[in-house]
Amino acid sequence: MSATLGAAILVGSVVLAIAMPERFGIMDRVTCVLIGGGVAVFMTRYATIHARPTAEGLWVRNLGPGELVAWEDITAVRFSQGMPWPRLDLADGMDVAVMAIQRSDGAGSIDEAQRLADLIGR
Repeated sequence: MSATLGAAILVGSVVLAIAMPERFGIMDRVTCVLIGGGVAVFMTRYATIHARPTAEGLWVRNLGPGELVAWEDITAVRFSQGMPWPRLDLADGMDVAVMAIQRSDGAGSIDEAQRLADLIGR
């Protein structure tokens, strides 16, 4: 859905730039397309958020580059009330967000966080 919405916004910004009245200059039109392009890139990136277990650890890709979190480095999974997504507590004191599980998804998100915690517990 995110990628489709991003493409629609990009197309809409191009159409808007073409349909702008004459009083708007070329820079206004370019800016309109660039804003639409930026939103499209963000939405496409948002569509690629995921968490995938591998033999070595949990591959987590949020909005930035993905990272492999080794199983032995994960000490706990936190997903308390008010948190938008679970966080993995790491042995070095840092934590990693797992945006692939979002509280806004409802009761299923709690089940998925529990399933992740069970997987890490093994």
